[in-house]
Amino acid sequence: MPKPRLGRVTNERRERNEHGPTITRALIAWYPTAARDLPWRAPSTSPWAILVSEFMLQQTQVDRVVPRWQAWVERWPRPSALAGDSPGAAVQAWDRLGYPRRALWLHRAAVEITEQHGDRVPHDVDALLALTGVGPYTARAVAVFAYGLRHPVVDTNTRRVIARAVHGRAAAGMPAARDLDDMEALLPRDPAAAAVVNAAAMELGATVCTARTPQCDRCPLASLCEWRGAGYPDNAPARRPRQAKFEGSDRQARGRIMALLRDTQGSVSVAEALAAADPSSDTEQPRRAYDSLLADGLIVEFEGRVRLP
Repeated sequence: MPKPRLGRVTNERRERNEHGPTITRALIAWYPTAARDLPWRAPSTSPWAILVSEFMLQQTQVDRVVPRWQAWVERWPRPSALAGDSPGAAVQAWDRLGYPRRALWLHRAAVEITEQHGDRVPHDVDALLALTGVGPYTARAVAVFAYGLRHPVVDTNTRRVIARAVHGRAAAGMPAARDLDDMEALLPRDPAAAAVVNAAAMELGATVCTARTPQCDRCPLASLCEWRGAGYPDNAPARRPRQAKFEGSDRQARGRIMALLRDTQGSVSVAEALAAADPSSDTEQPRRAYDSLLADGLIVEFEGRVRLP
């Protein structure tokens, strides 16, 4: 990291957020030349395609999403196209993006958009929140990036940028209502400019102000950052408990069953599905994984056989 600025940062200064307008201008100037060229950022991208990208990007890396997104929107360019296909086809096309329930939720959302909104993704945040699988972040992201409305959009990367640049903390704490207030304070009044600031804060956190190795020498906010100015204090809030390892987990067993059904593109016997879970010493794990897939609606059992829905 580069040498920090001299001087101590006071709580009063942080609360006033005196650099807010300067941060905003720096983000707007930085984003056009620094942003990654992602396909869903093209001006011609439809609201439906943007909604699909937001579903896919939840807990999945961008480079894994790009080819799946491109194939998805080519196959199902409108909500009604997906709604007219089976939920199993959606799960099949989801492939190995992870958390396949998102594919089912996206299919249900497509049906809702088709039946309740005339095959048009709604622009109102409340209407978006009423769709299956759409939470507060996704609803605001679609309203802003698909329709150009003015709302604060806050994801994990945004929260980290604000924690460091505005509040002088090494990392953000648990999500809170204040996150939206913090982002709102940085947004200009013009909706188009506000959309750029929303996107720029997320992009900065994803590519420069990263969790483990922030590249302060490349950061447009380096001279304004309260955390850097304080000398990079080790003042991160307590971390969440680490997620259990994937290897040997029920998640891995579920994934193996799903992979078998995707590759088969038909039905298999229940015994084959249980065998695919490939347990180590846990003889109960295959049945536990299988039953959880049934409960989630990701597989369907009939006459001793199982298939995608």
